[in-house]
Amino acid sequence: MKAVVIGAGVAGAASAIALRRIGAEVTVYEAYPDPAGPVGAFLSLAVNGLRALESLGCLEAVRAAGFEVDRQRMWSGRGKLLGDVPRGRRADDPLRSVTLMRADLVAALRAEAVRLGARIVVGERLHGPGGRLHGPGAGAGPAGGVVDEAVAGADLVVGADGLRSTVRRMLDPDAPSPAYAGLYGVAGIARDVPEAGPGRTFNMTFGRRGAFAHLPAPDGTVWWSAQIADPAAPAEIKLGAEELAEVFGSEAVPRRILGATERIDAATLFHVLPPVPRRQDGRCVLVGDAAHPVGAGQGASMALEDAIALARALHSASALHSASALHSGSGLPAALAAFEGERAGRAGKLARAAAANRDAKTAGPLASLVREAVMPLVFTRMYTRSTDWLYDYRPGALPR
Repeated sequence: MKAVVIGAGVAGAASAIALRRIGAEVTVYEAYPDPAGPVGAFLSLAVNGLRALESLGCLEAVRAAGFEVDRQRMWSGRGKLLGDVPRGRRADDPLRSVTLMRADLVAALRAEAVRLGARIVVGERLHGPGGRLHGPGAGAGPAGGVVDEAVAGADLVVGADGLRSTVRRMLDPDAPSPAYAGLYGVAGIARDVPEAGPGRTFNMTFGRRGAFAHLPAPDGTVWWSAQIADPAAPAEIKLGAEELAEVFGSEAVPRRILGATERIDAATLFHVLPPVPRRQDGRCVLVGDAAHPVGAGQGASMALEDAIALARALHSASALHSASALHSGSGLPAALAAFEGERAGRAGKLARAAAANRDAKTAGPLASLVREAVMPLVFTRMYTRSTDWLYDYRPGALPR
């Protein structure tokens, strides 16, 4: 089976690994010159994402590129501890959440994909002229290019091209578009901040104008992310560490970390996307943020899960159909429908949890007072009940 993957980020590189493991011929096209590159800041992988990495054969490489985090502590803007729970896991789980730079995660996945024989082509963008995804041999047309031609001749097309997915628009011209979520973020690195607390701990402070996350790294630096509530999307995010220190002027620890900042890594607007009604058409399928940008620290983990679920659905179909039948496409519609059915419920449930998480970061002063009074009483007790379904997920094995 000839598979074309659009996008070489987390979802695309993971899909390339999984598809190679079931024997597909895989070419990945990435619009940017470097599919890893210094894009974005740090991210965390909960245990469900780590188990997916284990299935893909990349767990140890990713662990080596990051560091483990044991605990998650929630703080009020006045420094009151609101909750202290295991980070991204059940309390008795031997796995520990891993935090690393997004670029390092993509690099590890890309290296494994190439090792397994996938081809990654950078600097080539899908133009997406109308109808060109439907039907092998349809041709690229005058607006097309090398990627459009490859897509036209592929048995399987995987849209791993993110929030503003071209593949999503080609599957459905009326597909929803992302909208500003009322938050924008800036991330960076500080050094030598004793007030940041102990290592292996993720901290979230709910401030007056947004939320501030930080975690001490083993090398003495402090990785931080400021998420600022603003109903109007800024035309350009120009805030540096000094301006951010003023935004979080009422929160002592965030202000101290921002004052010790060495560099700014990323600035971005956060978006939401309404449910995507059409995620596959029997030959083309969406994975990762192209299908369901979930947030809540689970974007990368859900993309990894998608990649494995897709490959397993295709592999199961190959057991029911001859190799030539699956290659010709007669087994693909059922496989992609099974994949969509498996993933839709889980992604939808997480999207609802992410919306509640986002709302907490944009709460007004009154809601903040209520949270400070109630959260210490209920958060730790409710945490296990509300997250076990997420962390207990087992993605299953892939052929080796």
